[in-house]
Amino acid sequence: MADIARYPFARHLRGSATAHVQHVTAGRLRHGGTGASFWFRPLSAVLSEVPVDDRELPLLFHARTADFQDVTVQMTLTYRFADPTLAAGRVDFSIDPDTGLWRGTPLEQVAGLLTESAQQHAIDLLAATGLTTALTAGVGPVRDAVAAGLAADARLAETGIAVVDVRVVAIRPEPEVERALRTPTRERVQAEADAATYARRATAVERERAISENELASQVELARREEELVGQRGVNARREAENAAAAAEIAAESKARRDRAAAQVEAERTRVQGEARGAANRAEWAVWVDMPVETVHALALRQLASNLPQVQNITVTPDVLTGLLTRLGVER
Repeated sequence: MADIARYPFARHLRGSATAHVQHVTAGRLRHGGTGASFWFRPLSAVLSEVPVDDRELPLLFHARTADFQDVTVQMTLTYRFADPTLAAGRVDFSIDPDTGLWRGTPLEQVAGLLTESAQQHAIDLLAATGLTTALTAGVGPVRDAVAAGLAADARLAETGIAVVDVRVVAIRPEPEVERALRTPTRERVQAEADAATYARRATAVERERAISENELASQVELARREEELVGQRGVNARREAENAAAAAEIAAESKARRDRAAAQVEAERTRVQGEARGAANRAEWAVWVDMPVETVHALALRQLASNLPQVQNITVTPDVLTGLLTRLGVER
């Protein structure tokens, strides 16, 4: 909006950097340009202000596809007035010389023109396209069709309007149709999730079975080795018993041989001792044979006396002494 200062019999206008201002008096262009600043008479001046910055126009409209399904198209148009002088001549951009405000609604007129043109190109494209194709193809075909149609629109070119960019945000069907279209995909995704879950469970069961088989195989192998160990222990025990029996037999034979040798030695010693005693006895008896009888008696008595208990007193009676003396006298 232009900034207008009021003075007696005159006005001063100061434009902005994004607006093109024109001052016409009596059909002649007195001032014009972007960011213009000038004096004018309010009673004879005709002022117009055309914005030259980029403008955003959001659109939301309904269309019908080839299979008679309603869809909602959301897009945004970016446009600007490439030729503000031409736009001022086709659209009423005049402003009040006292307030600087537009007398009409020029931007709404331009928005209506752009909306109708964009909708026409989008509706023509969607009317020849099925719902599934329109949704799966995305926003690209609609965006390209609208951009090409607006670029080739002669009315826009004659109005001095240039479309800078076309952005299609979304193409959405009715909620019921959208839910119906989502159902197969949702079911497919759910089926894939269930299949993945079953696959994980099957894998887990298979792994558990493999673990159980490995444990069973380990137990079988352990039992087999224990059986082999028991058998080997029996063999070792039998060998130990055989070795012990053989060792005992050898020890018994060795002891028997030692006993026989000792018996033979003892017998030989006994025989030698016997022969020695016999020889000694024979020698002793030979001495006794040649010895007088009295001497033998005396020796016998001494030997007997040595074996008798000790006698403290001996009583000799006359009878015994007489008999002994008698025998001694006779013998002499």
